[in-house]
Amino acid sequence: MVSLDDLKALARPASTKIVLLVLDGLGGLGRESDGKTELEAARTPNLDALAAKGNLGLADPVAPGITPGSGPGHLGLFGYDPLQFRIGRGVLEAAGIDLDMTDRDLAARGNFCSVDAGGVITDRRAGRIPTETCARLATMLEGARVPGVDLVVRPVREHRFVVLFRGDDLEEGLTETDPQETGTPPLPVKAETQSARRAAEVANQFAAEAKKLLAKEHPANMVLLRGFSKYPRIPWLTAIYGVRAAVIAVYPMYRGLAKLVGMQPVKTGDTVADEVSALESAFGQFDFFFVHVKKTDSAGEDGNFDRKVSVIEEVDAQIPRILALKPDVLVVTGDHSTPAGFKAHSWHPVPVLLASRWCRPDGAPSFSERECRFGSIGHIRAAALMPLMMAHAERLTKFGA
Repeated sequence: MVSLDDLKALARPASTKIVLLVLDGLGGLGRESDGKTELEAARTPNLDALAAKGNLGLADPVAPGITPGSGPGHLGLFGYDPLQFRIGRGVLEAAGIDLDMTDRDLAARGNFCSVDAGGVITDRRAGRIPTETCARLATMLEGARVPGVDLVVRPVREHRFVVLFRGDDLEEGLTETDPQETGTPPLPVKAETQSARRAAEVANQFAAEAKKLLAKEHPANMVLLRGFSKYPRIPWLTAIYGVRAAVIAVYPMYRGLAKLVGMQPVKTGDTVADEVSALESAFGQFDFFFVHVKKTDSAGEDGNFDRKVSVIEEVDAQIPRILALKPDVLVVTGDHSTPAGFKAHSWHPVPVLLASRWCRPDGAPSFSERECRFGSIGHIRAAALMPLMMAHAERLTKFGA
């Protein structure tokens, strides 16, 4: 893999514009009735037309066989090796809502969840409670008492919140309380290193306090904690490639991740059409746009094949508006696969579509997992996409004499 230092040395200024359109969890698996994935079942005339003129391929977000979280999946798309640059989910959530962190902070992403009388999880997302309810409960949790630690608890969206544990000797290296399945109780936090033992004690005390405080609430009567992390130091994408970069995303976590690599957030509404409107408004101000669509992933995690198909079709309907802006490069892909039949992130490679004036057209009849197997991009690691985008945008100079 080409190093970031080498790419920085190759980067050159240009007036070209790039749009990276990420359908979260895009990749799927064939349904039993006809073997079609969600992308194959969707009516996507605009994406299919782009596939005929552009290049297709498949990308492994991290490496073959590795199921990525959202953080590693997007870091790969931004050109970083997720195995080298690791950003915890807690930090991403905090950055996404502009929650400042200090060196004494340990961040965790929280889910409000539902448990039965025996403490067994019945819903990991508490029915996706309204954000207003999340805000009320977050205020309640901030009243928890953990000796020697200050707590900062803030709502994020729906069932998600973020908590900062502020104190001394709070280090990374903790297991999560989320078992990633129902029918089992939340897990205790364990220290993976000697230096994290104090942090594990603090996290478990907080979970115990949360259980007491939420006992009379329904459906959000317990919490799950993930992604314990300190603030990272990572080279900015904007400094590597010399681009002015923007993020358009409904969910705060994705704005947070993009901000950590130097992108500026652009305000948007909740729908795909709103996001494209935000792209139109900001198109003259930036060179690189990361546009994130969340609901493909949500539908996949809920096991709702038809709803995921509908979101893909909703995106396809907006493609003409994006093309009307005349971006020099348009890439459509996902950060990972979330097959509805699997109801979770999976290790399956993600379809990739790249369109630019410099493509040698693949002539594919459609944008789909099947056609992407035969595309000229090939089967690559996702981190290789960023140099490809920059090359097609004429933003990389020749290597060597």
